[in-house]
Amino acid sequence: MDGEFQLWLETWISGAGDFWQAVVFFIEGLLLPFRLYQVAVALAVLLLAWGLAWLIDPRFEAWLRSKSGWKAWQLRFLILLRRRMVLAVFALLIWATVGVFASIYQFPSRRQVLVLIATIATAWLLIWFAAQLVRNPVLRRFVVWGMTIYATLHYLGLKDAAADLLEGLALTIGDFRLSALTILKAVVVTGVLILGARMLSHALGRRIRGNKDISPSVQELSIKGLQIALYGAAFFTGVKAVGFDLTGLAVLSGAIGVGLGFGLQKVVSNLVSGVIILMDKSVKPGDVISLGDTFGWINTLGARYVSVVTRDGKEYLIPNEDLITGQVVNWSHSSDLVRLDLNFGTSYGDDPHRVRAIAIDAATGAPRVLSDPAPVCHIINFGDSSVDYVLRFWIRDPSGGLTNIRGKVYLALWDAFVDNNISIPFPQREVRVLGEAGAPEGAASQDTPKPEKSA
Repeated sequence: MDGEFQLWLETWISGAGDFWQAVVFFIEGLLLPFRLYQVAVALAVLLLAWGLAWLIDPRFEAWLRSKSGWKAWQLRFLILLRRRMVLAVFALLIWATVGVFASIYQFPSRRQVLVLIATIATAWLLIWFAAQLVRNPVLRRFVVWGMTIYATLHYLGLKDAAADLLEGLALTIGDFRLSALTILKAVVVTGVLILGARMLSHALGRRIRGNKDISPSVQELSIKGLQIALYGAAFFTGVKAVGFDLTGLAVLSGAIGVGLGFGLQKVVSNLVSGVIILMDKSVKPGDVISLGDTFGWINTLGARYVSVVTRDGKEYLIPNEDLITGQVVNWSHSSDLVRLDLNFGTSYGDDPHRVRAIAIDAATGAPRVLSDPAPVCHIINFGDSSVDYVLRFWIRDPSGGLTNIRGKVYLALWDAFVDNNISIPFPQREVRVLGEAGAPEGAASQDTPKPEKSA
């Protein structure tokens, strides 16, 4: 074991020495007089670019704020350009300097360093713009740094020396050898393939959602299946492309699967529940549901949860398992017709036939209340101080809210009862003071509900 470690250490030290020699050779080449002054010119151009960017930035920001009518992708590009204003100005100026040197000096060696610096600066700028396709901030930063280092080493001629150095950092177990370079290649290739799978899945997802002949549940199920297939194919293709043998992972993956089955039981349950929901079409995007105290409409169906947006703007992420095992009220499952009931009471002195007609007319005139089926009103109880009624009416847009339509119908009832001298009884309190003249001994205050007399 010590011999293997010593061999590995010697190999790595040799690779590090070769890399350092390549770096020293490159630096010695820059110290030549006709190259050293090109480096000085590049530094001067960098200072000039920094000053110009400092002057341009406030004016560019003001101009950018005035372009509110532009498309989103155009504004996003300009915002990204503003964040890298110094690098963009430097790339333009250094290429202009290369053109000037080309017109003055006939030999390419007189502008070789400037061309190299301009190429690297342009590569950095393009890498930064291309990396914006990656939405995850941490992954985007990793892509920017990784591609920047690779491009820099490539143009400086140090790529092969760096590859030998990383290849020396290896772990050998029997016939299996895993080096840092292999891991890096696997990460890069897999990342590129996953990024391509993500862009392709989004493009196909937009086409599937735009097809009106496919129901929303089938659309979501197709998109989820497509994403699983694309991401899985990208991962295994990327790992296989760099030389990993996946057949040896079969037994290990089975053991890991059993462990994950116990440890991630809830996660797996939610994933399976999400597939069941998509297949049986019990809920779909746009449905209005009630689950416990949560009332709202379904925004999206995720692999693990359902997004429900309420009328007050809150977004609840409800696990898929709760929709399968719990009692869910789907107000628009098979029909978007919803019946609402309002309870009220009137005085015994008011004609119940007249009260019912007035209540039906008031509900019919309220917005969102359907005339077919027409509202109905029934007596449900003879109370202690009032005749109790129930007013039933139908609406077809539960996503517009239930509390607001109830409030509008109640307000219409109030106005109609006031206009027709219909009284709504309420409890009245009678207080007797102890020791008051004419009051019986030991009398106490008591509450006696009395109906309000009609005007």
